[in-house]
Amino acid sequence: QVQLVESGGGLVQAGGSLRLSCAASGHTFSSYVMGWFRQAPGKERDLVAAINWTGGSTYYADSVKGRFTISRDNAENTVYLRMNSLKPEDTAVYYCAAALIPDVPAGSDYARVDYDYWGQGTQVTVSS
Repeated sequence: QVQLVESGGGLVQAGGSLRLSCAASGHTFSSYVMGWFRQAPGKERDLVAAINWTGGSTYYADSVKGRFTISRDNAENTVYLRMNSLKPEDTAVYYCAAALIPDVPAGSDYARVDYDYWGQGTQVTVSS
């Protein structure tokens, strides 16, 4: 069983920054692909960013490229999402998720990976 706990959400003005953290339980955290998703009211939950077990491979949705950075600290069992230049359209509940594989299988991509465990979510609100 893996437990994921997000933190770091809040209210920020447009152009501001936030850093989300996701603390994971489980001694094999370093073996997981980790992803950050978000869901705005009335919309589907979408993958925002993901990272493989070493941190050497990352994925970003087009809408956040150049503004968001995903990283991980395997010694601390934590994955981060640094969000800069925030826009009102970034407003959503952000979820951390773990896929019990170390990397994306050949021929697949981060969006098609099965994420097995989810956090409870943290609200990010960007005011204009």
